[in-house]
Amino acid sequence: MSSLRIRAFTLLELIIVLAIAATLAVFAVPSYRSHIARSYRIDASSALYRAAQFVEGATGDAMPALPPGFDQAPQSGTPVYRLRVLAGDDSNGGYAIEATPSDSGPMRDDPCGVFTLDATGQRTNRSGGGNANAADTAPVRADCWNTK
Repeated sequence: MSSLRIRAFTLLELIIVLAIAATLAVFAVPSYRSHIARSYRIDASSALYRAAQFVEGATGDAMPALPPGFDQAPQSGTPVYRLRVLAGDDSNGGYAIEATPSDSGPMRDDPCGVFTLDATGQRTNRSGGGNANAADTAPVRADCWNTK
């Protein structure tokens, strides 16, 4: 007679594997989320530079409206940031462009908030919502405009 051998995982082996998987998830998920947020920020800053090139090349006295593709980041698909041209004054060199996180998008609670680029090349961030004023315009955070 042949003996029947059953091979299976023990409960201890299963618990060890689950503990390793949980430990990896604890470190991997926040790192993944920060990487995704950084890529959205890079997309917003590059969209601001594209829009600035469009505004610089526009002719006429009136401030141009941004055409489709230039008015959002990313250029196609579901917008994560909405871009708009702000009126010019003496402090911004003639125009400013801001990228505001979409209300229902993944960056709505991002600490970098609204990105602003003006005609002089000055880059700023401010908390989301409302109109820009000196009180809520903050110096550029190192991780907000970092494209490396």
